[in-house]
Amino acid sequence: MIAPKNYASDQEVRWCPGCGDYAILKAMQKTLADLGVERERTVFVSGIGCAARFPYYVSTYGFHTIHGRAPAFATGIKLANPALDVWVITGDGDGLSIGGNHMLHVLRRNVDLQVVLFNNEIYGLTKGQYSPTSKRGTRSPSSPQGSLELPVAPCAVALGAGGRFIARSIDTMQPHLVEVLTRAHAHRGASFVEIFQNCLVFNDGAHAAFTGKGVASEAQLHVEHGKPLVFGAERTKGLRVKPGSLEVEVVTLGQNGVTERDILVHDETSRTLAAMLVDLKPPAFPMAIGVLYCDPMPSYEHDVQQQLQQAGARPASEAEMDAVLRGGRTWEVP
Repeated sequence: MIAPKNYASDQEVRWCPGCGDYAILKAMQKTLADLGVERERTVFVSGIGCAARFPYYVSTYGFHTIHGRAPAFATGIKLANPALDVWVITGDGDGLSIGGNHMLHVLRRNVDLQVVLFNNEIYGLTKGQYSPTSKRGTRSPSSPQGSLELPVAPCAVALGAGGRFIARSIDTMQPHLVEVLTRAHAHRGASFVEIFQNCLVFNDGAHAAFTGKGVASEAQLHVEHGKPLVFGAERTKGLRVKPGSLEVEVVTLGQNGVTERDILVHDETSRTLAAMLVDLKPPAFPMAIGVLYCDPMPSYEHDVQQQLQQAGARPASEAEMDAVLRGGRTWEVP
């Protein structure tokens, strides 16, 4: 049996003490070991930021690329060799600011790779400027009077871009994180995983409203396909569609005649339900954690390879090539 330490490189891990990145690295190495993946067939691709150091710390192939462009590099790698297992490691700044356009296209194309986005709601590497996911009012070196921008919701962006696998987890929830990463790896096509990660230096406690020990049970909704959307320390709270409307509400089992039959059941193949879940936020609602959406379709590189095989099945004649070259608008240059 392969141990997680077999996927650890010989490089010194250099993040701030207590950073959530350590926990994510540990979970990733555990996931790779559990899956028994071949290191020589595995590639980690990153852009710029604290999360982007990841390829150095995993004993596989890796590329530390340029700001926001990791999805583009990863797409090229997967198209060149579809047999490779490709992971994209990015952060909320790298993946959703300068890299937002590349993120959109890798998801809509459905390239068979795993995108793991570390969301600490801040630019950590460049010393704490507000990021696309920072809450409105966040004070930082680049917003000393508080950010005026509304934050981007990573999973909502992924869903809107046409992503077919969308999930969430938390850096400190090791068993859950390993489970989510394993599901992402099994999915054929683009997988998008948002990990809520703490930056204790520049944005400590950014996710405390639903990750704090005192509130987690009441503020987290752990979704599971085919299971009722219930939560709370006593599992007595749930989500239902408000009678006479299309809005969702939190109800308590046993109160006002509410039974488990009234509670919504999670269907991870429903885009409509996924859109509702990604929009829930504390304190009015719990934060939905787990696989929010999973509805596979043929991957981009699969279709590309199939198209190439069809095109190469019959060699073109000289007459056909001449027709292609002279077809449409042509010009003669004297």
